Amino acid sequence: MEHKTLVDAVVTAEWEMFSNVQNVGGKASCQMDPKTFRIMRSSQMDNWDDELLGSYLEDLLNARLEGRNLVTEKYARMMESTFPEEYAQLADSLPPLDPEAMAQVDDIVAAHVSWKEDRPLRSRDDRPGWVSMETYLRAELRTYSPKTIALYHRATMERLRKGESEAEQNLLHQVQQYGFEDIESAEKHFSARR
Repeated sequence: MEHKTLVDAVVTAEWEMFSNVQNVGGKASCQMDPKTFRIMRSSQMDNWDDELLGSYLEDLLNARLEGRNLVTEKYARMMESTFPEEYAQLADSLPPLDPEAMAQVDDIVAAHVSWKEDRPLRSRDDRPGWVSMETYLRAELRTYSPKTIALYHRATMERLRKGESEAEQNLLHQVQQYGFEDIESAEKHFSARR
């Protein structure tokens, strides 16, 4: 499968799960905006190699076969930091976590925290309705299989070794999907509108 087709398959499977998350107050407005979802998620996935994408797609398809919604599980795992009492009541219903994979999750999260500065970074800054990037990413990674985590860990450590930032690449892919050549062009456009 070519890279774009893999990205599309992953984002399509994620959208199916995301749009079916059951929220306390009904569907959130973002669950009715597939275009923005596709831009945001494909921008992230464009940074992944085909082996990692294929492994994650396998995770998504296996979860579907098992009747699991990985996005629902991600939000449940975020509650460990944002709503600890509620999380304690549902923690046993979530799939167990592989200890080696969780050590790799910590490495990946640390790399991403070092790459991002435009939102609350640390779990200690979480509060209801405002989740840090650290909590969000850790929860998402905890829905991946150990194989996918190992592949992502390898890719993340390689980026760190090369001095590259996945966050910057993600932003570049986003602005390009909105029609800008690069990040600087997008910044100039929006600063001129102020």
